[in-house]
Amino acid sequence: MKEIRDIVQAFDEALKQGKKTALATVVNVSGSSYRRPGARMLVTDDGQLTGAISGGCLEGDALRKAVLAITQGKNKLVVYDTMDEDDAKLGVQLGCNGIVHILFEPIDPSVNGPMDILKAAVQERHSSVIITGYSMNQQDHLGTVDPARLTGDIKEAVSLEIAGVFNRGNSSHFEFSFGNNQQQIFAEYCSPPVSLIIAGAGNDALPLVHMARLAGFTVTVIDGRPAHANRQRFPQAEYILVGKPPEIIDQLNFDYRTAVVLMTHNYNYDLEMLMLLKNKTLNYIGLLGPASKRNRMLLEIAEKGIHFSDMELKKIYGPTGLDLGAETAAEIALSVCSEIMAVMQGKDPIHLKLKSEPIHEAS
Repeated sequence: MKEIRDIVQAFDEALKQGKKTALATVVNVSGSSYRRPGARMLVTDDGQLTGAISGGCLEGDALRKAVLAITQGKNKLVVYDTMDEDDAKLGVQLGCNGIVHILFEPIDPSVNGPMDILKAAVQERHSSVIITGYSMNQQDHLGTVDPARLTGDIKEAVSLEIAGVFNRGNSSHFEFSFGNNQQQIFAEYCSPPVSLIIAGAGNDALPLVHMARLAGFTVTVIDGRPAHANRQRFPQAEYILVGKPPEIIDQLNFDYRTAVVLMTHNYNYDLEMLMLLKNKTLNYIGLLGPASKRNRMLLEIAEKGIHFSDMELKKIYGPTGLDLGAETAAEIALSVCSEIMAVMQGKDPIHLKLKSEPIHEAS
């Protein structure tokens, strides 16, 4: 979602400067490729790139194709085939062994188009589906469309597929024919960015905010000390709240993509926050400190008549973070962000070299 947000910001800036733009989207991949379907890149007519569709090897050629799409004023599908060991004919060295389909869409800001759909996806705190259609026989490409604006049989087919994508929680491909034009439809499942709430504005929170923003999380910093929790110290945080837990809790929003890390180094503050987090909709509560601190906190809470269910206890990660051998604040930040990402993605962290199946799950 961070890539989409960056693209939306770059488009708004290009629009202010009167630049023409095109959106490049990876719509299908067969075999090995650095980026998967849903990867995007915005290209301006003067050659500025935002986002990425490969590890850097396709961008040069994609720039030329995007400018051509802008000039011609129509969607263009480009297929990069690296299954053949001799990929010199592409003019690029991909270093992969796959077939990558990329759709280039010139953006017309005067109509409701791809950028409006991407903007809606980043502004909402719920899952969404982005539909992109392309034709393998190089006829008219449907492009990135708003399903609500479709009509007839294709609207019915897309609606049924969107329901399936939501139920499965992952992206999908399907085909649809209308007239003589057969469209391949890529239905991309998009989750909102992780919302990280950090209770604690000490110096060790600084690298955690930086790391989380780099990973695309939205970040809220809360603390009872205004000298610590302020915009000067945390310019990257979206929100900064100062106060005691009962004063702050109702100002916070929680959903299934929310994570909270308690690291104020004030035992009573963290304890009170943990009690208030019971029954909140969130998937991760991280406690900085040893397991003995976690056990003590849960025992004191139980003595107050507040009991976490087994399901709620599974969402409490104390000590917070993966075992990476972290020592410094920056290393701990990496450890914590890695664990949060794994939890949100439903992954059990392992070395990738130990995976017997492909790194990326197939749509």
